[in-house]
Amino acid sequence: MTTAGPVTTASVVRVQPRRRGSRRPSAWHLVLLPVALIMLAPLIWMLVTSVSTLAESRHFPPRLPSSIHWENYREALTAAPFGRWLVNSTVVSAACVLSNLVFCSLAAYAFARMRFRGSNVAFVLMLATLMVPFQVVMIPTLLVMKDLHLVDSLAALALPNLATPFGVFLLRQFFLSMPQDIEEAAKVDGAGRLRTLFQIVLPLMGPPLATLSVLTFLNVWNDFLWPLIVIQTPSHMTLQLGLASLQGDHLTKYPLLMAASLMSQLPVLLAFLLAQRFFIRSIATSGIK
Repeated sequence: MTTAGPVTTASVVRVQPRRRGSRRPSAWHLVLLPVALIMLAPLIWMLVTSVSTLAESRHFPPRLPSSIHWENYREALTAAPFGRWLVNSTVVSAACVLSNLVFCSLAAYAFARMRFRGSNVAFVLMLATLMVPFQVVMIPTLLVMKDLHLVDSLAALALPNLATPFGVFLLRQFFLSMPQDIEEAAKVDGAGRLRTLFQIVLPLMGPPLATLSVLTFLNVWNDFLWPLIVIQTPSHMTLQLGLASLQGDHLTKYPLLMAASLMSQLPVLLAFLLAQRFFIRSIATSGIK
């Protein structure tokens, strides 16, 4: 049995951290930078208008405000039930997100893992509904809400969006891309379909679930047409419908409207920034190119 000799200074290998090369701007930056500025221009001008006076917002040609008027935001909160509209949009959006995560996961797992007669036909028919515009089905949907006595209620806003065909398609693609070894091992241990789905499969599907949550949230939060049809009482309005009511027939206070619009888009921007990396991971791993 041999023993190692004393460690000398010469025998120590120091591992130096690898320096990353500086990223040099490419020719694509010359194209993407102006495009990014064009995309940000409406948001920047919305911010500028929200801190201007009414006379400055109607000046032509447009110019920057002489001073910043933060009181427009306070007046926008008090001139209309902005808080109530915010709560309504939050409740409806949260209900639709949670229901889509549950129902779309169940349907997608059934289409991906369970083989039954007519499964492919049912899946194709479900996808075919994506080609039907909402304007075609909005009157029949309104009649269904009327028969259920749900007109002019928050339930009428959430019920048509409890599950979406796109959500089923998105999650089904991820289920098909996942190996079935873990599911088969859980089946051997006595786990049923639902237990395997909720305790084993879904915890591994963070990116697609986050992507579906953000897409559903954006769709419901920015929806205007369906609330316009089914909602009549101002206290049941969502943010988008409430913002439209701030526009007058003869005079519109654009600084107040822009301040309220900017505040209504802050949750959308925050949700997108938090889930931006999940979009890239979900598209890269799902096979949807």
